[in-house]
Amino acid sequence: MTEERKAIHAYLSVDASQAWVDFAEENGVSVTGLLEALGLDLRMELRASSDATLVRQDWVKRGRKIDAQRRRRGA
Repeated sequence: MTEERKAIHAYLSVDASQAWVDFAEENGVSVTGLLEALGLDLRMELRASSDATLVRQDWVKRGRKIDAQRRRRGA
C-alpha cells in the first residue's frame, strides 16, 4: 500500500532557503526528512496541549512579523 503524502510549497528568502539546504547537507539528511520530523514533533505538542495558541508561540510571533513585512512590500 502506498503511503499518502502531501506537498508543502513555500516562497522563502534566499537566506532561509539556503539555511535549510546547508543544515540538511551538513547533517546527511534531506530537507523533507527535517520537515517531516519537525511536523511530527509539532503534532505531538498540539495533541498534548489543550490550546494550540500556546504551542510554539516564538515561531508564531516571528512568522506574523515576516507575513506583515511581506504584505507591506507587496502593497
